[in-house]
Amino acid sequence: MANFVDKLQAAIDKKKSFVCVGLDPRLNRIPEQIKDKIVAEYGQTKEAVGKIFLEFNKGIIDAVCEHVPVVKQQIAFYEQYGYEGIKAYEETIKYAQQKGLLVIADTKRNDIGSTAKAYADGYLGEVDFWDQSELGYGADALTVNGYLGIDGIQPFVDACDEYGKGLFVLVRTSNPSAGDLQDLESDGQKIYEVMADLVNDWGVDVKGKSGYSAVGAVVGATYPEEAKELREQMKEAYFLVPGYGAQGAGAEEVVPTFNEDGYGAVVNSARGIIFAYEREPWMDKFSAKEYQAASQAAVEAMKDDINETLAKHNKLPWNNKN
Repeated sequence: MANFVDKLQAAIDKKKSFVCVGLDPRLNRIPEQIKDKIVAEYGQTKEAVGKIFLEFNKGIIDAVCEHVPVVKQQIAFYEQYGYEGIKAYEETIKYAQQKGLLVIADTKRNDIGSTAKAYADGYLGEVDFWDQSELGYGADALTVNGYLGIDGIQPFVDACDEYGKGLFVLVRTSNPSAGDLQDLESDGQKIYEVMADLVNDWGVDVKGKSGYSAVGAVVGATYPEEAKELREQMKEAYFLVPGYGAQGAGAEEVVPTFNEDGYGAVVNSARGIIFAYEREPWMDKFSAKEYQAASQAAVEAMKDDINETLAKHNKLPWNNKN
């Protein structure tokens, strides 16, 4: 079974793109024509919300699938609507994969023992189903919190090995208060550096042919100096990089998250892509009915921005290959 990170790198090469689109729907920002059509049939119900989310997500996926290797779904935006939201989450995973995309389930799960295994089986593997097993959510990768140590991580690593899936462990996050805990020191190392060493250890046995491990790290672009240090510390880990766009980081800030070979990171943007039709500079060019065209334009611009900036730093891999 192919290693997740090898599949990711092949998809990056195929699309010539390091962009990850966050599918994080918000009901009050979805174009009215989608909502009106579904509410006319299902009323203002949670069932309608789930169907609205799925139709919107399908529209975004159709618009961006030729330009990105991977999408990420933050489960909070779905589970707040209960069963109907979760159903939309699961159906979105299936649709994205049908369109040739890898899917990261952004759930930041963690626990120990049988509970961690249940999470791992549910999101990445197969679950008990009477006298057989049944596919769970079927995501390709999962975000996890490493705070409980190896007890809380090993079941996820085992699932990566068995099913060809990936992990992204929180290491240096992009939020303003990240340093409250992550910058504290222990035995001369900051906590995020300690976590980086642990991630290296956890990923040793699940390396792909590319040399990268299926156990990666979440490293925010909003702290580029720390990202540069972590890149040196974690040469074999793929980084999932939040912070580009709406959170304030640009292409220059994401460059330190890439290795010298031009690989090692995928850069996430959610609001800046999926709601491009209501943001500058796209809102003057596209109406709400043209939300797909706006998202396609935004994702192409992001892809070009990152690629051109990597090329300027001699880190664009396709320029470095003979």
